[in-house]
Amino acid sequence: MLATTRIRRWKPVALATALAGLTAFTLTATPAAATTTAYDTTYYKNAVGKTGTSLKSSLHTIISSQTKISYSAVWNALKVTDQDPNNSNNVILLYSGVSRSKSLNGGDLGDWNREHTWAKSHGDFGEATGPGTDLHHLRPADVQVNSIRGNKDFDDGGSAVSGGGGSLTDSDSFEPRDADKGDVARMILYMTVRYDGGDGFADLEPNEKVNNGSNPYMGKLSVLKQWNEQDPPSAFEEKRNQAIYDTYQRNRNPFIDHPEWVEAIW
Repeated sequence: MLATTRIRRWKPVALATALAGLTAFTLTATPAAATTTAYDTTYYKNAVGKTGTSLKSSLHTIISSQTKISYSAVWNALKVTDQDPNNSNNVILLYSGVSRSKSLNGGDLGDWNREHTWAKSHGDFGEATGPGTDLHHLRPADVQVNSIRGNKDFDDGGSAVSGGGGSLTDSDSFEPRDADKGDVARMILYMTVRYDGGDGFADLEPNEKVNNGSNPYMGKLSVLKQWNEQDPPSAFEEKRNQAIYDTYQRNRNPFIDHPEWVEAIW
């Protein structure tokens, strides 16, 4: 396994914000920082230094080389990628942040199931091997919270989601809890780069709308960009990215390694 070295270069205007977010245990509300990783001279070598559509195209080529897994295999994969670092018998659930037993995977109340962060109806790819089984956007989530999110687009606002850890929802959008905002943004934008109309699947793209329905779009881009800035990649997210690369798909989410590439493309 190739070790990853991260060198953060803070945006000057955000230094005060970063310091204000410092607590005894965590740094919160910090902007996405420019990074250098040990993969820049290997995995990302054809993308480094590019911007805009050129960067997006290069990243698509890089991350499209992947091993695909079945939808049934996702169950066991998530037990590894999303394992609670403080309890190896549990997984951490997206949106709620709850630690729940790995054995409680299923469809009943109190179980966790497989959340398609890019809703599978947005582009009608269902559970097909490819976008429907891509671990970079599949996360364990509480069955009830997952149902409340449904296929809604992402945006700010709404009322509290029961058991959602601070997540909000309204009739046409879903807002994850603060600790998951950046994760969601980077998962959605990974999907837009990875699936561009090839492989027999729809061209997935972010836009500025909600109520996208079955169209291959997910909103809102401006909000996702803001969430990427507000909630930088965590150690949990980075470890997850590494596990997917090392053990399952052999590809990476570039926006976890380089969150500043979000702004460079969009």
